[in-house]
Amino acid sequence: MNKNKSNERDQQAVSYKLAELVKNLPSELEISIKGDANCIIKGVTTINESQPEHISFLVNPLYKKYLATTKSAAVILLAEDAGECPVNAVITRNPYYTYAKIAAFFDPKSKPRFGIHPSVAVGNNCEIDLTASIAANCVLGDGVKIGAGVVLGPGCVIGEYSTIDDNSCLDARVTVYDRMIIGKRVQISSGTVIGSDGFGIAKHKGSWHKVPQLGRVVIEDDVEIGANCSIDRGAIDDTIIARGAKLDNLIQVGHNVRIGENTAIAGCVGISGSTVIGKNCLIAGGVGIVGHLTITDDVVVTGATVVSKSIREPGIYSSGVGGLMTNAEWRKNSARLNRLEHLMQRVKTLESFINSDSIKKREKET
Repeated sequence: MNKNKSNERDQQAVSYKLAELVKNLPSELEISIKGDANCIIKGVTTINESQPEHISFLVNPLYKKYLATTKSAAVILLAEDAGECPVNAVITRNPYYTYAKIAAFFDPKSKPRFGIHPSVAVGNNCEIDLTASIAANCVLGDGVKIGAGVVLGPGCVIGEYSTIDDNSCLDARVTVYDRMIIGKRVQISSGTVIGSDGFGIAKHKGSWHKVPQLGRVVIEDDVEIGANCSIDRGAIDDTIIARGAKLDNLIQVGHNVRIGENTAIAGCVGISGSTVIGKNCLIAGGVGIVGHLTITDDVVVTGATVVSKSIREPGIYSSGVGGLMTNAEWRKNSARLNRLEHLMQRVKTLESFINSDSIKKREKET
C-alpha cells in the first residue's frame, strides 16, 4: 500500500469511548453497559468477523454461535444474551437500531463544503440558503428553492420552481423535474429521477397518443430513496411519498401512486399508476402491483408476489398458483402442490386395485 495513503487513512481514523457512543440514544431503548464503559471503540464489525477495538452486534440467532469467541471490544445485544457475552456489552431493547445509530459515528463520508461550485448553472429568481452545498456541474432552473443544509452532489439537475427543504441530500446525478416538492431530511441516491412523465397514452385511429402529465411528485420529510429509481409525476393529482417511507434501489413508482408513512419497499418493485399503499407496510423485492388498487396499513407482501387485487385486511400476503392469497394459505397450498405427484401415484394405485377387484367380481359372477 502507498505509505502516503496509509498515513492519510490513519489521520482520518476516529475513536470513541463506549459510553460516548450511547450517550444520546433514546431512553425507550433502555440501554445499559455491562463491563468497561470507557473502553475505546475505533470502528464497527460483524460478530463473525470481529476485530479488537471494534463494536459488533447480535440480532440473528444464527450468529449467536460466534458470541462466545468474539474478539470485539463490545457487542450490542438483547438482555437475554448478555450473560453469554465474554466482552463488554451494550444491552438494548433494539440491537439493530442501536447499531445503526452507533455506526453513524464511523461513517466515512466526507462532509460537504458550504457554497456553490463555480461550474453550477443557476436560473433566475432562485432562493438558495447560504448553508447549502451545491457541487460541480449542477443545473438549477428558474425559481428553484434550496433550503438550509441541503446537499446536491455533482451533476444534479433541479427543474424550474422545484423546492428542496432543509437538510435533504441528493447524491450525484439525481434529476428532479419542474415543480417537484422535496421535504426535509430526504435522502436520494444517484441516478434517481423524480417527476418523469407517467405512462399515460390514449389510443385513436390505431395509434397511441401521449396524455399530458400535469401533476407533481411530493416527497415528505425523512424519506429515503435508493439509486436508479423512477418516481413518475401525477397525471392530474400528485404522486405522494409520505413521511418516513423508505425505498430501495431500482423501484418504479407510477403516476398518482400514494405510498403511506413509514412503508418500506425493497428493490425491483414495480407499482402501477393510481395505487394507494397504506402506512407501515413492507413490500419485499421483485413485487409487482397492478394499478388502481388499495393496500391497507400494516401489510407485508413477500418477494416476487404479484398483487392483482386490493388488500383490505392487514397481514402477510403471497402469490403463486391461484393468484394472491394470505401467506398462510399460500404456504398450505404450496405444501400440497409439492405432494401432488405422490398423491397421483396413490390414486393410480387405488384405481388399479379397484379395477382389479371389479374384474374379479365379474369373473365370479360369470
